[in-house]
Amino acid sequence: MLNKLTAFSREYDLIRAGDHVICALSGGADSMALLWSLYLLKDKLRIRLSAAHFNHHLRGEESDGDEAFVRAFCDRFEIPLFVGSSQVTAGEKGLEAAAREARYAFFATLDGKIATAHTADDNAETVLLHLVRGTGLKGLGGITPQRGNIIRPMLAVTRADVLVLLEEYSISYRTDSSNDGDAFLRNRLRHHVMPLLKDENPRLAENMSAMALALREDAQILEQSARQAFSTDVHALRQMPKALRSRCLEDFLITSGVKEPERSHVALLEDLVFSEKPSAKAHFPGNVTIQRRYDALCVAKKSTEPAPVTVRCPGITELPEWGIRLICEAAEETVNAPHSFTVAYQGDVVVRSRQPGDAIRLAGGTKSLKKLFIDRKIPASQRPFTPILADDLGVLGVCGIGANLDRLGSRWCFHFEIINNGANR
Repeated sequence: MLNKLTAFSREYDLIRAGDHVICALSGGADSMALLWSLYLLKDKLRIRLSAAHFNHHLRGEESDGDEAFVRAFCDRFEIPLFVGSSQVTAGEKGLEAAAREARYAFFATLDGKIATAHTADDNAETVLLHLVRGTGLKGLGGITPQRGNIIRPMLAVTRADVLVLLEEYSISYRTDSSNDGDAFLRNRLRHHVMPLLKDENPRLAENMSAMALALREDAQILEQSARQAFSTDVHALRQMPKALRSRCLEDFLITSGVKEPERSHVALLEDLVFSEKPSAKAHFPGNVTIQRRYDALCVAKKSTEPAPVTVRCPGITELPEWGIRLICEAAEETVNAPHSFTVAYQGDVVVRSRQPGDAIRLAGGTKSLKKLFIDRKIPASQRPFTPILADDLGVLGVCGIGANLDRLGSRWCFHFEIINNGANR
């Protein structure tokens, strides 16, 4: 076991001379074997060794007994020990996940590399767990050898190797009674599925762990390629190989606020890419909405359209919600430009969003604003924030497009100044 641990740590550059390595110590067989191995190797590896135990208080006196056991062992061999504790309760993802989160939150407070005792058997069980639940290449990659300051130097070590070492050095360990039952899926796989597979091949755990590590390396190459090819352009995404496109879309989901994208989320976003609707949208966890803006993907803004504002005429009307300033002044000549036009109005003049039935006559004829916005490829999310100048009779003009030719006049000139992009535009 010592040779396997040393070789694996060297291959994945997990431990370097001068490192402070903190062994995550539950008191169980695997963690005791890891601590003892590191204790025997600490001079050879030239590391400073400590241990860390977290008491979840899930098993009453048994949990307190685990803590007392690891304290006594570390005292005996003068191994510094960090101890944390919390009364863990089940969260949305269950008790097991809540315990893990609490444990790793404690580890995050420690200064050093945290070595956990995940074995080849654990890695094989993880791969099976992912297969049962549904997974891709990343899931088949099992447990990563290193994540931040968390290292797992025992992924090439089997549970059988652990027991041999403990017996050889007469190292005692604690047994977690919660591992005996079949309440958790991992336990059912460990107790019933793995033994059947090992009957076919006793080296199953080693083989599956080696496969997972190789697939993880392949996945890392694909992820690196995806980062280099990253795009939100629909045409570019459509031309990508599916394996590359899926990873680009997963990265986009993560950066958009979807913390843990699942395969179904990536598939939903892929449907958006290939949709024939240029303004299609889809909803994701975390209250995230992603939509098409014709040839690009973007995160939809979470907001409502601005309220109508009455315009001062003559005068200056500040419209920060729209990101514009509107100047109304007497006209010296007839003007019709995208951001300046002269019109004759009746009643109150307002700036508002498009309303059902709105229409405008331009050089090519009369169109509804709905159809005009589609033709001009104004994204659906921006249409409520496109300023419409209107009076009691209807549309006078549209900012960025020009005047309604039916209302063109020479008395008043309205000039739109863009002061920023608007909070929601």
